[in-house]
Amino acid sequence: MRLYPAIDLKDGKCVRLVQGDYNAVTVFEDTPSEMAKRWEKEGGSYIHLVDLDGAKEGRSINEAAIKSIIEAVDIPVELGGGIRTLSQIEEKLALGVDRIILGSAAVRDKALVKEAINRFGSDKIVVGVDAKEGRVAIEGWLEVTDISAVDFCLALKKLGVKTIIYTDIAKDGMMQGPNVEETKRLVEATGLRIVASGGVATLADLQAVEEAGVEGAIIGKALYLGAIDLKEAVGLFEKQQPEGGKYNAQ
Repeated sequence: MRLYPAIDLKDGKCVRLVQGDYNAVTVFEDTPSEMAKRWEKEGGSYIHLVDLDGAKEGRSINEAAIKSIIEAVDIPVELGGGIRTLSQIEEKLALGVDRIILGSAAVRDKALVKEAINRFGSDKIVVGVDAKEGRVAIEGWLEVTDISAVDFCLALKKLGVKTIIYTDIAKDGMMQGPNVEETKRLVEATGLRIVASGGVATLADLQAVEEAGVEGAIIGKALYLGAIDLKEAVGLFEKQQPEGGKYNAQ
């Protein structure tokens, strides 16, 4: 299982929200690239980066911070938040982002998802499915739709999507454990590579999502509060490949 240390960007700073609430912000680092270097030093093999301002505004906002992170580390970076057109995808990949996370755009425009995969490949395009009580949320979690998360993932699979980043909004930032049951249901119902996000607070939580059959797990607030030591977690849940010092999902 691959672990993804998370960096959320707001106003050019590294922050964490509680349940996606833009008014419940804690700033952890004024220079996000320094945080990225820390996670790389502690064994992180892939950084999960979210432009919170972009998610809310529908366009990339924190490009300077994103560029500084990419330049500061040698590990790959995935990016989500405000990326809603093919040209934006192309720009971010050219900037050095390893793969793009489509969120609200995937809900509103499935043709975009299909075209993006056709043009850039399924390894470069993943979809972030954010849900509350099993229903898909969009616009930076500000709007909850009537779309079932499972049904949405199955529709995405038909478009060629192979990887889903699943976030349970009710769990995100709460340090109360992930929604293992819903995550496992997605894994079993879709057969897709599911990356679990939201609520991971302990090593036991990581064990639980690993047993649910996920491809990976995103760790956010637990790292920033010191509840999980990234180096220890990497040692327990990731297997280092002999070539290139990279890690691979189990």
